[in-house]
Amino acid sequence: MDLEEITDKIKSKLSSTSEIDAIIKLDFDDDGCVVIDATQNPPQISNADEEADLTLSCSIDVFENIVKGNQDPNIAFMMGKLKISGPMGLALKLSSMLED
Repeated sequence: MDLEEITDKIKSKLSSTSEIDAIIKLDFDDDGCVVIDATQNPPQISNADEEADLTLSCSIDVFENIVKGNQDPNIAFMMGKLKISGPMGLALKLSSMLED
């Protein structure tokens, strides 16, 4: 899975974000990032590196496994594979929306 595929998958899963009112960045380091502006409905999704209320940092492989349900995001966080900067409650809401 590459950045474009991840961006498309997020767009399809987050067509409405009534539960989230924040800007979220998924940071894949050198592979780029996806920014979800859920303060708008429908949310605006881009690959521009912008400031965010919540930033999740991990490799694309870890994110792909989380989205596919092969990796529990809580365990990835505890193992240091997923780093979270911002409100943990918001991260949990996003996680439940992205899982298959």
